[in-house]
Amino acid sequence: MLRPDPRADNVDRVADMDDVIERILTTYHTITFVGASANPEKSAHGVPRVMQAFGWRIIPVNPHHQEIFGVRAYPTLADVPEQVGFVNVFRPARQAPDVARQAVTAGATVLWLQLGIASDEAREIAESAGLLYVEDRCIAVERARRALRAPLLAPDPDQAQGQPT
Repeated sequence: MLRPDPRADNVDRVADMDDVIERILTTYHTITFVGASANPEKSAHGVPRVMQAFGWRIIPVNPHHQEIFGVRAYPTLADVPEQVGFVNVFRPARQAPDVARQAVTAGATVLWLQLGIASDEAREIAESAGLLYVEDRCIAVERARRALRAPLLAPDPDQAQGQPT
């Protein structure tokens, strides 16, 4: 009896994830980075800085800094005074479920855990709430693979209503 090749299922998951990543990076202009760092030696500093350099608007979330990347930083997702759409996470995997709950509460539509961060519980929380979900992928690497710049915002604020940020 022939068994299905388990690698085929993995290929489908990777292709699906690539489609989700493409959709996110070509739709969202603003990225809220939970765990953004003011330390230039950390990935949590360099990666958001790269995304900012390629045109994405950055909202840093870090309770220890009032400003990062020349932008006001907020202590928590709940403190961000605007609609949060795309949440990118630079926190340990054990903290990811709590960040996922906060993202859902904040009304986010995307939860992306950076390279090296994966959490079944965070995935379940995000997907149950209908969020697009990515884990264990570096947003800067995925941007570079596709040679993307931030998508343009709609010029008319009325047209932008309901658009992801």
